[in-house]
Amino acid sequence: MSATSSAGSDPDATDAAAGGASVGAWGDRPARVLVVGDLIDDLVVQPGGPIAYATDTPSRITPTLGGSAANQATWLAAAGARARLVARVGAADVDRHTRALYAAGVEPWLIADPDRATGTIVILLDETGERSMFTDRGANLGLCVEDLPDGVLDDVDALHLTGYSLFDDEVRAAVLDLVERARSREVPITIDPSSTGFLRSVGAATFLGWIGEVAALLPNADEAKLLSGDADPHDAARTLLAHAPLVAVTCGSAGAVVATRDADPVQVPAPDVEVVDTTGAGDAFTGAFLAAWLTGADAVQSTEAGVAAGARAVAVTGGRPGP
Repeated sequence: MSATSSAGSDPDATDAAAGGASVGAWGDRPARVLVVGDLIDDLVVQPGGPIAYATDTPSRITPTLGGSAANQATWLAAAGARARLVARVGAADVDRHTRALYAAGVEPWLIADPDRATGTIVILLDETGERSMFTDRGANLGLCVEDLPDGVLDDVDALHLTGYSLFDDEVRAAVLDLVERARSREVPITIDPSSTGFLRSVGAATFLGWIGEVAALLPNADEAKLLSGDADPHDAARTLLAHAPLVAVTCGSAGAVVATRDADPVQVPAPDVEVVDTTGAGDAFTGAFLAAWLTGADAVQSTEAGVAAGARAVAVTGGRPGP
């Protein structure tokens, strides 16, 4: 059993928080994107030196808000789109996360889980800002069909998913049910595969079979390699066009490669920035890319927007936009 809280209860607050968004190809309003997936409390650990096994290592420890889907929703809003997030959190945390999402310009549809705590990730950064994650998905694992009523699809221009929402059997069943309802409404589906670890565990063919053809596929280079069998991002993007008419592969400091079925892959370089924390860089890319693409930008322009957002993300601690 679950209780639904803050399910789009204050759209005016969201509009005010996201004020100033530009009007794009969808007419008199920015694109509205429904994002479904994880909302997490992150704990970012930056050791002050080599890790001292079995004793103390002085560190900087920063609690931040995270979760791939929640991060992407906030970056969508930061780029001018209307983002609606459906996620499940511990009952004690609904109000806290609702306020944070409204402040970021996101319309929250949060489900209060009476039994599970909000998901938590401990993120361990190395000296280059690269992260390793210790993940407890918590309440996210309770997402069910009842949490995804038809109303979540009202007035949306796209449904965006992360791979994390497909790796648990029960959650996947609920999400794929929503996907079928979205397709019956002719709502485009976009997806970020999210995790090489999970992809390896289920296999590329299984994952691609789950998602079918989508409007846009947004993997990072490692995910694209796993899904396509091609080591080079340009080749991987070409191969993955069999599953989506638009593929954008993020490549870290090398920027991103974008391909469409009617054009050769294009490499968009990344600016040279000092990397503090790579957490959320791909989420930033996805949010800004979709916000641009859904308001009429072409594939290369959208990729440029995504790369610029990714550069902003790695310059700060945590996976969401700064103030």
